[in-house]
Amino acid sequence: MPDLSLLDIVNLCDNCRVHQPDPVPSPYDSERLVPFYLSESPDSPVIGLLRPVIVEQLKLENQRSRDSGQRELWALNVDESNFVSRRNRPSGPSVSFRDWLDTHTKRTVAMKELCERWRDTLLFEDVCGPKKWREELYPVYADPFGVHDHPNTAAPGQATNFVFEMERSACALFGVVTYGVHMTIYDEVEVDGEKTLRVWVPTRALSKPTFPGMLDNTVAGGIGSGMSVFETLVKECMEEASIPEHVVRKYTRASGAVSYFYRTSKGWLQPEVEYVYELAIPAGVDPQLFEPRPSDGEVESFELLTHTETIRKMRQGLFKPNCALVLLNLYIRLGYVTPDDEPDYMKILTRLHGTFDFERW
Repeated sequence: MPDLSLLDIVNLCDNCRVHQPDPVPSPYDSERLVPFYLSESPDSPVIGLLRPVIVEQLKLENQRSRDSGQRELWALNVDESNFVSRRNRPSGPSVSFRDWLDTHTKRTVAMKELCERWRDTLLFEDVCGPKKWREELYPVYADPFGVHDHPNTAAPGQATNFVFEMERSACALFGVVTYGVHMTIYDEVEVDGEKTLRVWVPTRALSKPTFPGMLDNTVAGGIGSGMSVFETLVKECMEEASIPEHVVRKYTRASGAVSYFYRTSKGWLQPEVEYVYELAIPAGVDPQLFEPRPSDGEVESFELLTHTETIRKMRQGLFKPNCALVLLNLYIRLGYVTPDDEPDYMKILTRLHGTFDFERW
């Protein structure tokens, strides 16, 4: 692979646009993505995006329900002669849950049965088949930019932004926004009179179901349903990198978020938000306290690399795409990538904090 520019690296991850050409020409540019709404109400929030192949499968699911004497799950507004307008959005095709699925519990149960059946029948084996199945529940929110709440923490009768939860691996089939945490452990040292940033970089285990053997951020993981952002980070630090809880709580700092719309090589949709944390190894404290070590089998090894080494490996396409974005975000914040030395600085800066073309959903 030839050396990638820093903007090329962004394009590898933030590679999907809604109802317009992708940043890099894609075989999926011609697909018409259909918004997935929570309910049949004209005021319903949109919670995902569906590819045509999923819309066709949901038609078959409704037929299956009718044949078995059960209620349909899906309201399919896909007939061009009878489109329903939605919440100040252009008239067009849409899909939603039927209105009888009016609680988060009913929706969760329905999605559980559906996704497990698709897993067992190998319907979308490359996404949620047995080898891809994660056995983790991810939350879906009415407002993807809103509060991360959960019924377990809400007061009785209190409305929540949380609307249901579903199997992690199947989220890309429904184009719902997912969330994660990424933390970078680093220090700054002087080498030959120049300040140099060094970052702890893991190599992903070859057994990982996604991006095996690629380079990653020091600690990273998805935010499961009912988990807070920071508590997820604490858990992942202990499980993936053997960093003690008291160290994480004392020395870690939140430093924003990175967001992007990733389309997989097979066209599946993954709009994602990664909450970003940093742990700068403090002077005068034993650095071994912050040295990550593999723990749960998800990491092959950790290596301390300079920022120039990591950028070189990014340009070679060796990093998991979203992890390269998190490191670029760090290097911009710390002044290792500047507008004077990077011609695409503003394009990169704004693309690191995208909104998934949400107004077009």
